[in-house]
Amino acid sequence: MAAGDTQFQLVTFQLGAELYGVNIMDVKEIVKTQSVRPIPHAPHYVEGIFNLRGEIIPVINLHKRFRLEKPASDEFDGEMSGLIILNLDGIKISIIIDRISRVVMINSSDVKPPPQMLTGIGSEYILGVVQQANAYLIVLDIRKLFDPKELQKLISTQN
Repeated sequence: MAAGDTQFQLVTFQLGAELYGVNIMDVKEIVKTQSVRPIPHAPHYVEGIFNLRGEIIPVINLHKRFRLEKPASDEFDGEMSGLIILNLDGIKISIIIDRISRVVMINSSDVKPPPQMLTGIGSEYILGVVQQANAYLIVLDIRKLFDPKELQKLISTQN
């Protein structure tokens, strides 16, 4: 983000104990968890694919991508979990989330470089963090999370 005080909206969600956000402009929709078909020889973080109204969409497990713990079943609210469908320059992918949170308006000047303690998930995937009341909102750079050629290959082998 450029310096200055432009505003943008983030769709926020929980993965384990952390709160993450992605730019609302990259979000197509949020759907309930679907029946996912595994893909042979896919990267470890690809759960598989599912059919959404005739479109084949890969399902990415960010717990595996970031090597995060799954929440304990008593902390897990199945009603709030699901898939966020992202549109990355014409390629649709979905990410599994533990709990959808809300849409928040952020000033670009509030996005700071991630603290050292967060670099465990791979600082190259983090656009920055926004300090909230007593926690950080981690802003993901979704274009760096996925290799578009790899995703396109996954989709094309299933059609």
